[in-house]
Amino acid sequence: MPAPTPEELGPLAALVGTWEGNGGLDIAFHNATGRVIETPFRERTSFSSFGPVDNGAQSLFGLDYRTAAWKDDDDDPFHTEVGYWLWDALDNQVMRCFMVPRGSTLLAGGPAHVDSRTFTMEATLGSPVYGILSNPYLDKVAQTTHFEVTVTVGDDGSFSYDETTTVTLAKYGGPFRHTDRNTLHRID
Repeated sequence: MPAPTPEELGPLAALVGTWEGNGGLDIAFHNATGRVIETPFRERTSFSSFGPVDNGAQSLFGLDYRTAAWKDDDDDPFHTEVGYWLWDALDNQVMRCFMVPRGSTLLAGGPAHVDSRTFTMEATLGSPVYGILSNPYLDKVAQTTHFEVTVTVGDDGSFSYDETTTVTLAKYGGPFRHTDRNTLHRID
């Protein structure tokens, strides 16, 4: 099967390839210290195109992706995720579904146009369409209630994201806005 065309991938077409960025910043509550810490990180993400995936009248094109983030010069990543970014041209929706090895999975989405260079995807706990699931332990001690990410594709061979994951932390005493942002540049 031939690779999808840029038109078929819509706003995701510019993301195909491998990307790296070393200017990331993670702001999160750390259980070990009992406080909020800012952690600079480097990241590598790869996107491979696929499609179509047909669901009746719906035809999706997308990107299979893997990402990993490392602190400083650590050999082992402190964060990894695998999943898909999807484009639904019929409904003008862009989606990201992924799983992290802590036992959480998420399907976020939002409106976009075929030529959008900036788009936002959201997910909310309990939503039947763009939602969040966690294992029983995380649901009890670190329940993710909302996720939002804005992606901007630059004209200079870069893309940036700014994401906020709202988590109700038992140790923190309520909701906390865990944020991550980075700018990545295509290396392949």
